[in-house]
Amino acid sequence: MLTSHELFGFMSPALANDILTFTLESDKATYRAILNGVAQARHVRPVFLERQSKPQRHAAMLSALGKPGLDLLAANLLRAWLVKKYKAMLMDYLNALEIKNEEGVVEGLPASVDDAKLKAAVEILLGKYPPEVVAVYLNAFNDMNEANWPNLKALLQSDTRLQLGGHS
Repeated sequence: MLTSHELFGFMSPALANDILTFTLESDKATYRAILNGVAQARHVRPVFLERQSKPQRHAAMLSALGKPGLDLLAANLLRAWLVKKYKAMLMDYLNALEIKNEEGVVEGLPASVDDAKLKAAVEILLGKYPPEVVAVYLNAFNDMNEANWPNLKALLQSDTRLQLGGHS
């Protein structure tokens, strides 16, 4: 199971850049918070990053987000991106697991889920969404939620379609 900062280290540069670009275009407050957090961690003023070209700025931000000290920022960025861009995927997953949700957001998760339901839910996601996005979501889901289901962890480790690092 990967933590949020590790997800940024293992996902493809294209997906990582897509996350930042999407956030910049659709959620300026979150983007600004991430930029400020990265600037603080790098001991520079935010304006230093703002004056860089977007590719250079995003490379610096992604490098920082891949470090353990910025795991909380990385988690916030992933959560915002998933809820805004992939709300349908979150809902598909939770609905397939028969977990009550409000547009992909849940109040509480069960302590465990049935293996067959979990595998079916993952198959639904892999049939509708890019495998790398599904892998990031399921790793983030397992890391960020209190449930931390052992069967999901085992599936993430054993299903090659859910392995990060091999996607382009």
